[in-house]
Amino acid sequence: MPTAGTVRPERPSLRRSIVRYSLAMRTSMLLVACLVLAPGHASAQDVPEPYKSVLSSLGKTGDYKDGVLKVNIPRGDLTVTIKGRPAPTPFGFGGWVAMTKGGEGHDVLMGDLVLTEDQVNPVMSALLDNGLEVTALHNHFFWEQPRILYMHVHGMGSPADLAAKLKPALGIIDAAVKRAPAASGAAPAVALDTAAIARTVGHSGDQSGPVYKITVGRSDLNVRDHGALINARMGLNTWAAFTGSDADAIVAGDVAMLDREVQPVLKALRAHGIDVVAMHQHMIGTDPPIVFLHYFGSGSAQALAAGVRAALDQLGKK
Repeated sequence: MPTAGTVRPERPSLRRSIVRYSLAMRTSMLLVACLVLAPGHASAQDVPEPYKSVLSSLGKTGDYKDGVLKVNIPRGDLTVTIKGRPAPTPFGFGGWVAMTKGGEGHDVLMGDLVLTEDQVNPVMSALLDNGLEVTALHNHFFWEQPRILYMHVHGMGSPADLAAKLKPALGIIDAAVKRAPAASGAAPAVALDTAAIARTVGHSGDQSGPVYKITVGRSDLNVRDHGALINARMGLNTWAAFTGSDADAIVAGDVAMLDREVQPVLKALRAHGIDVVAMHQHMIGTDPPIVFLHYFGSGSAQALAAGVRAALDQLGKK
């Protein structure tokens, strides 16, 4: 029996229990932190069920980010040259469609289909006959062989309904892809200092084979279509695709502009020797209206990057 004023020694079994409990709590907290921070765990990037059905119905791949399902429609069947120079598919020959929620429970669809001349009117009829709208038809390039046209599409409805309306038009493209001979040979090695390009342009990009592509959204604009927010993934963006070598590169791209930005952007591009090849709308009925400008240039990668940066610097000015 301990006398008054003495401290009862802690029993070994109790001490072990406390240690085990402390370790268990730390392990649990670490596990929760890892699950929360893990890139793919229950994240907002998981494709919602209605959109999974769209990808399955169309037989396409895509992803879901920023509230938008984006579906890839690549044209790997096309062998395109510009002024006799090979232009790889990621340089600007991949189509897409995107869906996002509108203001009244419906989805809004927008997209850009890459077509050869003989495909334009069959695809247009397939879209119109099935209740979708064609909002633009235009070129993105000069001097390309074969001639390539770009058709912008718009629609509203449920995801399943929009997929059903779109499928006949995509079927025409899919048939052409299947008829084309299989591509052979490895992609050319990347020969660009992409870090230097990113520093000059002021934005980083993504590598796709021999193409380095920088995409810049217009988060300064609140563009709406039937209640749907039109963001970069819905087509409201400026982009620049570089390929070639540091000394001998080519760039192609698209600038999304407000009316007041058109003339400053034109002047910036031409001052840097970059050719303007098209200027038009992609969307009808948006508020505010957006003008899109396509450009192409050749020269050193750094000179081209400086021209792209000069155009970007004209955007967002009051």
